[in-house]
Amino acid sequence: MFTLFGDGQSRTCEGLSRRDFLQVGTLSIGGLSLSSLLAAEAKAAGGFVRDKAVVILNLQGGPTHIETFDPKMTAPVEYRAMFGEVKTRLPGVTFGSHLPQLANLADRMAVVRSYRHGIGSHGKAAEHVMAGGNSTGANMASLYARIAGVTSPKTGIPNATVLAPPAAGDQYKKLGAQVGRVTAVGSLPKAYTPFDPSSGGDIVNNMKLRIPENRLGDRRALLQRLDSYKREIDHADVLGGADQFQQQAFDVILGGISSAFDISKEDPRLLERYDTSQFDIPAALYKKKNKNLLRQSPVALGKQLLMARRLIEADCRFVTVTNAGWDMHGNAFGVDDGMPLLGGAVDRAASAFLEDLEERGLSEKVLFVITGEFGRTPRINKKGGRDHWGNLCTLAFAGGGLPMGQVIGRSNRTASVPAGDVVTSPNVLGTIMHTLLDEGKLRIAQGVPNDIVQAISQATPIPQLM
Repeated sequence: MFTLFGDGQSRTCEGLSRRDFLQVGTLSIGGLSLSSLLAAEAKAAGGFVRDKAVVILNLQGGPTHIETFDPKMTAPVEYRAMFGEVKTRLPGVTFGSHLPQLANLADRMAVVRSYRHGIGSHGKAAEHVMAGGNSTGANMASLYARIAGVTSPKTGIPNATVLAPPAAGDQYKKLGAQVGRVTAVGSLPKAYTPFDPSSGGDIVNNMKLRIPENRLGDRRALLQRLDSYKREIDHADVLGGADQFQQQAFDVILGGISSAFDISKEDPRLLERYDTSQFDIPAALYKKKNKNLLRQSPVALGKQLLMARRLIEADCRFVTVTNAGWDMHGNAFGVDDGMPLLGGAVDRAASAFLEDLEERGLSEKVLFVITGEFGRTPRINKKGGRDHWGNLCTLAFAGGGLPMGQVIGRSNRTASVPAGDVVTSPNVLGTIMHTLLDEGKLRIAQGVPNDIVQAISQATPIPQLM
């Protein structure tokens, strides 16, 4: 990671300084400078990487499958969705009542009502879902980065990025962000950990370029400093046009990443469309329960998803957005007081994201996935909540050029277990990787480890989405 350190005095309306923004997601490998690494990655992933991207909205804590996409109003009252259902654009299909805007977009979605992995522990389930159960244990974003390259060869932006609430601005730094649960790299090197702009880590601290901000205008001095940093002269013959990549490296630092993370550039009307600030935690609620509930506020979610769209436009290919608070036992949030806030925020932000993609002609390129570590118990407990349940889990897809406007699988009469067409985590992995990669070409590609190729090749996509 290259970081340019300035005085930090100039700040955006989001509370971030230029120092926060002037970062380039890349690695120093074998003595490569930024410019030479960009050149190497431009050659590395040719042929089998499709012009597609994935955004996963990970609802942390375990979202209730019943109050989201499977309300099961034919079940006994203690099982059915607590707040009822809302009709969708698909005949005979309903969502939970707090998702009316997503219900109006159901013809652009594929909802899975039979996703099961059977794990009921937060950490293990979260890592399993994000890895798609693959044998390396690495999350899907890291798997992709291992295959396609750590950074975009076009812009130098990290190919795998995670956006927790603090990434949306300093004012959100106290909000819940269980990033470690969705970024485990398993047997892969830590260098493939998704870039987290809010907390740094190995990829951020790997390379730091210290140069006064007032010298940024001196392009020659900057390029000289970049190329003198861990550069080996004998790589020049490999580059094939070093000047092009030196210019690209400079443009990346001064433009690409800083611009991608700066949502203040957006139309105020669009910012309002994404805005989830109205779903803040009422003081009466956290005083009644516990102050830790404040960390579960979804007020940053809209900005996170807007930032995800900007990252995709800057050629990032795999973005994970985290949203906390879904552990709705009733001791913190229950379904009774949690769904009106968290469900409402997801409905507003996710529908804005899908409509924004459509308006920009990106719906076919971007696969949007909504999931979490597990579902919730079918029977409502005495605290107005539901407990851990790995036998049915929340899962929905949108876009990516896949067949939408369908419900895949079904649950039994109490929404306890799948009643047909069981979907597994490897099916999720297969669907996502098939979208991002040409697996036929990947199998014969050179330079990709056999265990990575095998992990992906063995994952069968969801048949209804192929």
